[in-house]
Amino acid sequence: MNDTLDVLLRLVAVLVVFLVFPLLVGQAEHKVMAHMQGRLGPMYAGGFHGWAQLVADGVKFAQKEDLVPADADRRVFQLAPAVALLPYLLVLIVIPVGPNGFVGETVDAGLIFVLAVMGVGVLGSLMAGWASANKFSLLGGLRTAAQLMAYELPMLLTAASVAMAAGTLSLPGIVESYHWWWTPWQLLGGVVFFTAGLAELQRPPFDMPVADSEIIFGAYTEYTGLRFALFLLAEYAGIVVLCGLTTVLFLGGWHGPWAGSVGWLWTLLKAAALAFVVIWLRVSYPRLREDQLQKLAWTVLIPISLAQIALTGVVKVVIS
Repeated sequence: MNDTLDVLLRLVAVLVVFLVFPLLVGQAEHKVMAHMQGRLGPMYAGGFHGWAQLVADGVKFAQKEDLVPADADRRVFQLAPAVALLPYLLVLIVIPVGPNGFVGETVDAGLIFVLAVMGVGVLGSLMAGWASANKFSLLGGLRTAAQLMAYELPMLLTAASVAMAAGTLSLPGIVESYHWWWTPWQLLGGVVFFTAGLAELQRPPFDMPVADSEIIFGAYTEYTGLRFALFLLAEYAGIVVLCGLTTVLFLGGWHGPWAGSVGWLWTLLKAAALAFVVIWLRVSYPRLREDQLQKLAWTVLIPISLAQIALTGVVKVVIS
């Protein structure tokens, strides 16, 4: 009975994080972009510092009519937002936040589980593009597929480098094996992993699949109301997951002063700093062309990730 209650409490906690943290990232994006670009709109709703902007957006989406194109594959069209969103909930279950079992559920091969499930989330965009019966949506879906194939490989290779260094595929095990000198040694791999993750989330400057100046809004062109809001929520949930994974794999997770008592706070602070970087990149860099995007993956990130694995192998042999 106690074990069942413990599992239920952990799952409820993960669900609360899943529902709240992406909204906090969305609110932070409104405010950070408003300050960086001098935007007045997001600072107005509700009075003080535009605190009600997120509420206003939610009401707006709820009031919009839910439309399905006449020629669309109706079932696939309606299922796509859920396919895009739910994988991130499953990933959050296995990301460790603190020491002493502070994790939804420990999975021995957690790293493989996380990378496999995150790959499924991109299928939501492919389903949306195919089912919309719209040429712009289909183009966005095809760009999503090409981007996934290009950036999945460096992400897997750099994650494998960390697993080699730690000698385990368990995410809590990787954090427990962390040493301070890992950060400079694995730093380049961390940058590649983070960059590839941004590309898979189609965040600027890697947002060619949703290039509004070319293909309206890519795979999501025909979506309105709450279904469109689910795609936005999936994007922000993906940011939470990416920042959490980068923290766990490359920044030592809960390691820091007084980690035994406030380790969870170190994990959240590191992830929050990375989320700020995600927003900062959006307002700082122009969108890459499709050829530039593919060239970056195949000629820069993949060779660096292979070099990172070779370096990890050499260091492991030297240490042994």
